[in-house]
Amino acid sequence: MRMTPRPDSKTPWYLRPFFWNQRRKYGKALDAALLWARSPRLFLGVAHLYSAIDRRGSPIEPMLRSLLTVRISQINHCAFCVDLNSRTVLQRGLSEEKLLALPEWRESEGFDARERAALDYAEAMTITDRGVDDALFARLREHFDEDAVVELTALIAFQNLSSKFNAALAVPPQGFCRLPGAAP
Repeated sequence: MRMTPRPDSKTPWYLRPFFWNQRRKYGKALDAALLWARSPRLFLGVAHLYSAIDRRGSPIEPMLRSLLTVRISQINHCAFCVDLNSRTVLQRGLSEEKLLALPEWRESEGFDARERAALDYAEAMTITDRGVDDALFARLREHFDEDAVVELTALIAFQNLSSKFNAALAVPPQGFCRLPGAAP
């Protein structure tokens, strides 16, 4: 890691509930969150944005949201994000076989048309020299209404923010997913 995370014990009082919840959920505070906590206002903004994106009422089902976050993390070479998001997608019911096929999803028959459209959109947004063209957007609209496209776009943009932040600071995996091949 290129920087030292803020010690959990030195976080401002108003961030402590976030870290209590992480310890409850993951058994420890996340290194990436402790780095964000070096700027408490940024931490709060990122945490609130994430909770708005990954919520029960989202028009994008939890498994698809997690599948996309893993793929974006793979592209951005964020070992921490691949580790954590792989754990999450497996907990949400994705098979290990499908997770391992994710880097080559275009060649795999294990992904349906809706997942393919979302994965293609995520890659087009993430790989900056590619971009989103009208044909891709039309294919996306075959599977998602306008509200869902906005949510999908926000999710992809957020995961790019998160995984690029963590990759730039070389946040290492924390051992959440021991599945071979799940890391980039």
